[in-house]
Amino acid sequence: MKESQTYTFLTDEENKSTRLDLVLSLQLREVSRSFIQKLIEQGQVKVNGQVCTSKKYKTETGDRVEITIPEPQELKAEAENIPLDIVYEDDDLLVVNKSRGMVVHPAAGNESGTLVNAVMYHCGDRLSSINGVIRPGIVHRIDKDTSGLLVIAKNDAAHESLSRQLEQHTITRRYEALVFNNFAEDEGTVDAPIGRDPNNRLRQAVTVQNSKRAVTHWRVLERFGKYTLIEAKLETGRTHQIRVHMAYIKHPLVGDFVYGPRKQPFNVEGQLLHAKILGFVHPRTGEYMEFERPRPEIFERVLEKLRR
Repeated sequence: MKESQTYTFLTDEENKSTRLDLVLSLQLREVSRSFIQKLIEQGQVKVNGQVCTSKKYKTETGDRVEITIPEPQELKAEAENIPLDIVYEDDDLLVVNKSRGMVVHPAAGNESGTLVNAVMYHCGDRLSSINGVIRPGIVHRIDKDTSGLLVIAKNDAAHESLSRQLEQHTITRRYEALVFNNFAEDEGTVDAPIGRDPNNRLRQAVTVQNSKRAVTHWRVLERFGKYTLIEAKLETGRTHQIRVHMAYIKHPLVGDFVYGPRKQPFNVEGQLLHAKILGFVHPRTGEYMEFERPRPEIFERVLEKLRR
């Protein structure tokens, strides 16, 4: 059995008078709010060193919140008949367009309804085993609220080839994001290491402590004054990389409650970030393949509002 994980963070001014379960669900975007409420009731959450079992507790600025997420003894991914937007498929791999709001693989608090559950139903036992029973076939991930393209390996040989391309930074990954504020330049690069935020264990941050090099290239696609539509090209693939890098240069993503302001415009929950283009060399044929999918409807609605 794996050990449980404990995360600690300090609440800020924007958290003042906010329910404890909401504060935690905004920090732990990959965990369902109902599971967080259950953890609070079970005494797995402390505020300022004291166990707090009230999900309705209103946090104060500077509260030290600690949450322990127990690792279940045995977590198995089960096949579920969930519709998939399949962009391409052959005997070696599958390219899917993940919907916004879908978690990639099961974890504590999200045991079902994930992309893995859907892929297992579609592919049966034709998935690579490299990442184990919880993440069969999963070569790379995108966040729950990020939409867009992912490649899934159907066998170990394909998985190894695609993983090697990821490590060598030869896979093309281009995203589109709506960010706050206008840019002085038309394009640029953020080369800043990313690791766990020393002040908030639930987040990533640009830091020199226990970090890895992270490089994001960006360019402006459309300007809206207070907001900018950008393309971001990943050279490396760190957790929350685009979100962390854009916040670091004072252009947090619209809808990002974790790295951006708590009060968000346009009534969107979760960052407006879309993995639009994905390209790689096919593991068997050696042919370069590239796929593209348009932004989801909610993203387009916000852009249309800005254009008007």
